[in-house]
Order: sequence, then C-alpha cells, then structure tokens
Amino acid sequence: MKKEQLLELANSIEKKLEMQFKQVQKICEMNSNKVIKAFQECNLQEMHLQSSTGYGIDESGRNKIEEIYATVFKAEDALVRAQLISGTHALAICLSALLHPNDTMLSITGAPYDTLQTVIGLGKNPSQNSLKSYGIKYEQIELVDNQFNIKGIQERIKKSDIKLIEIQRSRGYSTRKSLTVSQIQEVIKKIREIDNQVIIMVDNCYGEFVEEKEPIEVGADICVGSLMKNLGAGIATSGAYMVGKKELIELCAERLTAPGIGKEIGPSLGQNTNFLKGLFFAPQVVASSVKTAIFASKMLEELGYEVEPKYDEIRADIVQTIHLGTKEKLVKFCQGIQKGSPIDSQVIPEPADMGGYEDQVIMAAGTFTEGSTIELSCDGPIREPYIAYLQGGLTYEYGKYGILKAIEEME
Repeated sequence: MKKEQLLELANSIEKKLEMQFKQVQKICEMNSNKVIKAFQECNLQEMHLQSSTGYGIDESGRNKIEEIYATVFKAEDALVRAQLISGTHALAICLSALLHPNDTMLSITGAPYDTLQTVIGLGKNPSQNSLKSYGIKYEQIELVDNQFNIKGIQERIKKSDIKLIEIQRSRGYSTRKSLTVSQIQEVIKKIREIDNQVIIMVDNCYGEFVEEKEPIEVGADICVGSLMKNLGAGIATSGAYMVGKKELIELCAERLTAPGIGKEIGPSLGQNTNFLKGLFFAPQVVASSVKTAIFASKMLEELGYEVEPKYDEIRADIVQTIHLGTKEKLVKFCQGIQKGSPIDSQVIPEPADMGGYEDQVIMAAGTFTEGSTIELSCDGPIREPYIAYLQGGLTYEYGKYGILKAIEEME
C-alpha cells in the first residue's frame, strides 16, 4: 500500500472512531478528578517534592506519595518505591512476603506472565530462589471462554488450604482476553461466599486508569503494578507500587527492607517529583495509549489481520494484540515501531534470548526510559501464532505516527 493510500485510510478510520474516543476521554476525566482530589485531600506541599538519600528514615515526601496512592486506589495503605525495579520485582516481593513454606498459591487466570513463572518456579530448570524451591506450592485454574471458572474455583477453595489467590488482569503473552474490573468483582464475590480469609492479589500491570474503578474498590486485598507502565506516564524513571490492606503492605515492606523496619526506611533518590508528576499526568497518558490501541486495532483489522480487542470492545488494559501469522511479519512490524520512535529510530531490533523467557523475544521501544511500556512499544515471543503485543503512546499523535510507520515497514 502506498503512503498516500495509507494516510487516506487512516483519516477515514479516525472519523469512525469518534464514539470510542469520546468514551476514553470520559474515563480520563473521571480518573483525573480522582487524582487531583487525592493531591488536595492529602495536602501535598512543595516540601514533599524534596528527596532523601542514605536510609531515608521516615521521609515526608515518600510518605506523602504513599498516602496519595492509597487515597487514589481507595486502599488502606501503599508502598511506592524506587527500589522496586519492575512489576515482576514487585510481584516477587509481594508473593515472597505473603507466602511461607507449605502454603499454596492458586492462579485463577491460568498460567501467569512468563517472568512470573520463573519467580514461581515453573517450567524447565527452576531457579534455586524460586517460590517452589522454598516449599511453596502452586496450582492454576484456566479461564473458560475468557471467563472465570467460578464452579472450579469454588470447589477448589472449599478445601480451605489456599493461602493466596492470584489474578492477572492483563493477558500477558497469551491469546486470552484481558479481564475487566467487573469480571474481577464478580469472581471476588463468589470467592468470598466460600472463604473470607484467603488473600486475593491482583497483578494490575497495564490496567490502571483504563476503567473507572480499580480492583481494590471491588474487594481485592492487594494490587501490584509498575511505574514503568501506566502510572509513571513516561515521567517516572523507575519504581513500582503495591496498594491494599495495611497489614499486607507492611509485610511486603518488611520483605523489601528488613523485618521490624518495613516502611520506615528507603531513600527516594530524587524520584519524588517524577512519581508525583507521573501520577498527575497518568490519566491523560493512559487515555492516549488506549486511543492509540483503538486506532491500531481498526487499522490492522481493515488490512485483514486478526486483532484483539476489536476497536469497539470494552478495554481492560492498554495492550493491543495483532496476529501477524509469520515470524517475518512480526519482526518487520516491531522494526517499524522502532523506526517510528523518538530515540534510537535507526536501530533495527532482532529476536534474542532474554532472561525469564523460554522463547526468543523481539522488543521495539525507542523510549526515554529503558523498558517504559507506557511509551509506544511492541514486542512478542518468537512462537506461533506470531502475535505482536502493542502498548503505549505518550500522546495519540505520536502513537498514530508509530503505527503507520510499522504498517509501512510490514506491508
């Protein structure tokens, strides 16, 4: 397809997306109100932008950020730290804090994301530091037609030996649909009919601010996510968060620092302003990412590719999948995304081995912060059916530009 034809198609498609974009903007406004009110209710002041080094004992700025996060998520407490390197790191800390030898963890969304599988100790050659190596047991229940297997879940937890239930909101490198907050609310209700004590943990990565509510508001005990994704808004240059019940957050803090010390220490290392600015801009940046995904979905569908979700489906996260069918097209599409990036646009990504993944992976992201997937990025494991996992877009305009570059490269 010639460039002029591609632009003509893009312009016609944008006109068809007015209703979807209007709904995205409505959610953006609701979440923006939620954030600004939290800043005001928590009495954020200029002094809280100041940072600490060393021990960071009881630092006021860091404490204020965690108070704001707890308020935004309607949680009892929060842990928001630069020392949490990624979403996987935060999840590993959380699971290690809440599970002890002989405890059982149950995933009710099937197999978790590849890197979390290595944390648990699944697959070949498990790490000697995996949960499994410490005697923690793992089970999973698959989704059925992209819905929770309510009957199977209730039957399993009737045995009263499950310590923690894990729900992965986003699809990861799978072909299932991502889960909406309303679906999570329904399964939590059904779980609580049987067991009021089991800990319900939600991996919230890629889902924050895509909908009007967050999982804590519908009964989850603890939620975990990365600031390299939605809530960092491309401004935070490190970090992750946990929000939830106070006693659970304290256990996680003790695992991150040391028993008996918990949240009292941890220098902010110059990140306070970045964390606060990131959260402040997050609703708008997430909206831009969702609009980029909707545009990509409609464009690629028009060009004959299988996409999920469809452009007019309810969104549960910022991830858009495109079934490209061959290794060559997957590689070319990712290379096109790289060409549309502001940084390292001349770099040509190639599939490679990566820690935590069994298959080679290709990753494209010319980002200001390394690994920031709220900035336009695309990746995928080199395995059938050769799916591109697209996410991010700090602005819709830059996102649209990147998508068109990727299609040019592939077509």
